[in-house]
Amino acid sequence: MKSHGTSILNSLAEVGVERAVRATDPAFGYKVMSVKHYQHARFAQTYRDLLADPQCSEACRFFLDELYGLGDFSLRDAQFAKIVPALCRLFPDDVVAMVQALAQLHALSEQLDSEMARHVTGRELGTNDYANAWHLTGRPDLRVSQRKLLQTIGAALQLYTRKPLLKHALRAMREPAKAAGLSDLQRFLENGFTVFGKIKDAKKFMATINQRETEIAEKLFADT
Repeated sequence: MKSHGTSILNSLAEVGVERAVRATDPAFGYKVMSVKHYQHARFAQTYRDLLADPQCSEACRFFLDELYGLGDFSLRDAQFAKIVPALCRLFPDDVVAMVQALAQLHALSEQLDSEMARHVTGRELGTNDYANAWHLTGRPDLRVSQRKLLQTIGAALQLYTRKPLLKHALRAMREPAKAAGLSDLQRFLENGFTVFGKIKDAKKFMATINQRETEIAEKLFADT
């Protein structure tokens, strides 16, 4: 459990470093946001069929907003870092391990977004500009790690929907979580369990995301 907490704090610290660099250079920060906006729009386009599917729409929107969201999560992360010991104490080990994967994905995505932004030249980011930045950034190994972490999170949410006792335990933890400053995490977990519970075949849903993301990455690396 201690190692999970250390890993979460390290990941949040890495995100903090990326934010600090952007804060000292507004022009660079603008480029990072351009990359994020492009990726958010690309995700919505790639999964427009799933977003339109009543069974999958909420889970797909959950990923789009929670993992590819465009909001400013700096305050949330700062508060989160302060309550990691409470997180490790209050939540089951499996849940803490999933939060660790979330923090690692968060840090890795921020690092790659920053590196992409360093290769953005104009103020407007088009398809060719994005592909060029992707090529110059490289690191296919980290792109694979991104996809694996996303699959880990999806698999965990899928597994927890089949554990009624865990669902009831989470509901019982609402007040303790609120008192410990864990309301946002509690909301994330309950929302994730709820939307994944509505998918008839969550395994197929995650496999579809993995297949499409892999194909897009391979095409970007192959294109010149």
